[in-house]
Amino acid sequence: MTINTFKSVLFSIIFLSTTMVGFASENEENKEDKDFDPKEMIMHHVKDAHGFHLWDWKGHAVSLPLPIILWTDNGLTTFMSSEFHHDDTGHHVVEKNGGKFVKLHEKIYQLNEDAHSVSFDAEHHPVNASTPIDISITRNVFMMWVSVIILLLIFITAARRYKKSEDNVPTGIAGFIEPLVVFVRDEIGKPMIGEHKYKKYMPYLLTIFFFIWINNIFGLIPILNGANLSGNIAFTFTLAMFTFIITTFSGNKNYWKHIFWMPGVPVPMKIFLAPIEVIGMFVKPISLMIRLFANITAGHIIVLALMSLIFVFKSIGVAPVSVAFSLFIGVIEIIVTAIQAYIFTVLSALYFGMATEEAHH
Repeated sequence: MTINTFKSVLFSIIFLSTTMVGFASENEENKEDKDFDPKEMIMHHVKDAHGFHLWDWKGHAVSLPLPIILWTDNGLTTFMSSEFHHDDTGHHVVEKNGGKFVKLHEKIYQLNEDAHSVSFDAEHHPVNASTPIDISITRNVFMMWVSVIILLLIFITAARRYKKSEDNVPTGIAGFIEPLVVFVRDEIGKPMIGEHKYKKYMPYLLTIFFFIWINNIFGLIPILNGANLSGNIAFTFTLAMFTFIITTFSGNKNYWKHIFWMPGVPVPMKIFLAPIEVIGMFVKPISLMIRLFANITAGHIIVLALMSLIFVFKSIGVAPVSVAFSLFIGVIEIIVTAIQAYIFTVLSALYFGMATEEAHH
């Protein structure tokens, strides 16, 4: 591990600690009779949100607001998330386009016409509000667009470098990108799919490898405060669905024969194996989805849980142990960002190879 990597991880831990102190202080001011709730703090940092909470300054939250876009009975309603004034308890009401809106645990509700504040049942569920169609630009959506722009800039710049190079020797950013592209081609594409069929799948394999990797890295940047796109199940589900669709449409006669009528086995066994193979078709993308989501989310939760020990035990003596273990997990997370991108790409290529494999005679 280089000294720069160590510094970046240590900065992340320090930034996380100060953020948690601000969260604990705010929690104490608003609920003096309630102890620190680590579950609430962890979920607050892990889940998606309608804005970036950067830091606290003199009792005020410094944040980057994002657009709220709702479809209600009155039509399209838009406003900035800063109008909620960082209130996530449902107490602050925003009136726009003839509707009254509150934000509760990062979910937006529209109050009934005769309601002026949100009311709850015994299980703390809103009873006088409905849920509008929310197509807002959340921080995960925002960071997904940012990652797309960055990847486009990187690869367009690298392509221009090759175009200007007379001897085809990569320089600058192209010198960094070429080994990674060659690695995906020679260590993933060719072995998993085959020498003659891998080329048409390379654009997709390169896209998911770099797309997952860069978003995993963004999830570790402390200033982004929880913009963890790979830790969102909807994101991993979408990527897994793309792999499933490509695999399904790439399947040749031999592939479907092995699923519905396994060759080389007795007929009773063919009938028995057919439903298992069909279930396996759907289990593969589900495993892709859950593996990426669980591994990325677990790392963040472990770090947050370790830092929470300081506030749970209310002792500064726990801090060295919590910070040391958090630093260790943070270093592992840096490695995991690339490993998970690699695993998702390898398994996708493996499924493509199984779908296009020819029958052996």
